[in-house]
Amino acid sequence: MRNKRFILAIAGAIAFGLISAISVSRYLINAQTARKDLHQVAVTAVDLPVGTRLIKEHLILTPLPSNSTPSGSFSSLDALVGRVVLSSVAAKEVITEGKLAPEGTAGGLSAVIPEGYRAMTVKVDEVVGVSGFINPGTLVDIVVTMAPPTESMTKDTISKIVLQNIKVLASGQNIDRPKDDREAAAVRSVTLQVSPEQAEKLALASSEGRLQLVMRNSVDQQDEQTPGANKRSLLSGERAALQPDTVANGAPPQPTVAKVVRRPAPARVQAVKVAAPERKEPARPSVEVFTGAKRSTVEFP
Repeated sequence: MRNKRFILAIAGAIAFGLISAISVSRYLINAQTARKDLHQVAVTAVDLPVGTRLIKEHLILTPLPSNSTPSGSFSSLDALVGRVVLSSVAAKEVITEGKLAPEGTAGGLSAVIPEGYRAMTVKVDEVVGVSGFINPGTLVDIVVTMAPPTESMTKDTISKIVLQNIKVLASGQNIDRPKDDREAAAVRSVTLQVSPEQAEKLALASSEGRLQLVMRNSVDQQDEQTPGANKRSLLSGERAALQPDTVANGAPPQPTVAKVVRRPAPARVQAVKVAAPERKEPARPSVEVFTGAKRSTVEFP
């Protein structure tokens, strides 16, 4: 009996040993296969703001599996030296071709200007700059307030939206978007991305009148044509409109026009004549007189 138990214990130990050996062997094979499947990919060593020209100190090589390597990545640091990033890149982030400006692009602000556009700076104050909430990447409309042309039939000052959906490239000397958009920053100028034709209009508007920047929602990029406003249209008044709800899930707000409610005129109150109460004469003193079975009343004057 004891021999039988001893034999079973030895057989179990041998079985467990074989299973462990097979598991370890498979793990080593998979590890070697995974190591062979790794590729060296260039990633950032530090946080890089937009417009940064890359140097070797900004980059490191790290192994990544082939099926996890983003397309357009680089396996050599020399291929990235001198390139300029188009957007902010966090540390340990893979550098791809889509995040870089074309080769030969200068660093700084010029790297973020698209082909066919120009960068133009305008002076702002706290009012014009929307209390400092205009940051790089914000979309704005430009309103100019100026005197009408001499041949115009009216001489009233007019206010008109002259440029729409203009992107802000820089706020002051900062071309990178702040980490917290809820914090306002006092700046004296903003740099706008405009086409050559828009640059001409903007230059004329800034010299002929006073500019005002109007911030718009980044989702709302529709074109709005307005007739402009002067003193006559200003004093004509405007109907009240319900304010749209806060934007949710990236959907643009739906403007709602308030309904005009006409209240009925108050009813006229008609005077009702109230009859005066009849005046009763005071009762005169009287005496009842009984003559046998007959009763009579005698009144005194």
